[in-house]
Amino acid sequence: MIPLDSADSEAEVMADINTTPLVDVLLVLLVMLIITIPIQLHSVNIEMPGSNTPPPPVQPEVVQIDVTPAGTYLWNGQALSGRAELDARLQQAASAQPEQPEIHLRPNRLAKYDSVAAALASAQRLGLTKIGLVGSEQFGP
Repeated sequence: MIPLDSADSEAEVMADINTTPLVDVLLVLLVMLIITIPIQLHSVNIEMPGSNTPPPPVQPEVVQIDVTPAGTYLWNGQALSGRAELDARLQQAASAQPEQPEIHLRPNRLAKYDSVAAALASAQRLGLTKIGLVGSEQFGP
């Protein structure tokens, strides 16, 4: 038989921190945080216009200018004699009242860049502001 020492008989001192109360406090704080967070709405409140809305504005006049592979211009399907006539028609369009028409420039895929650039330059020089290239999807891959 081994004699028991009085020092061995005492329980050893525990040096670790008891984490159970810490975890309990953190869980309580987490639950309080979840409860106090406001519920988020997944919708946006928009005030829709009523039935007494004003009619839409007058649709602007649209002028379609086609550039052919030969370098000639078509004004709404009507062939023009040359760049001088194109400039004259663009001048009339620039001075149109109450507002300028929209110019839709539609170059052919085989048209030379010089002809298209000349039409754009003339429209810009004469003060036309509503110019757009139409049919550009034909140039894609």
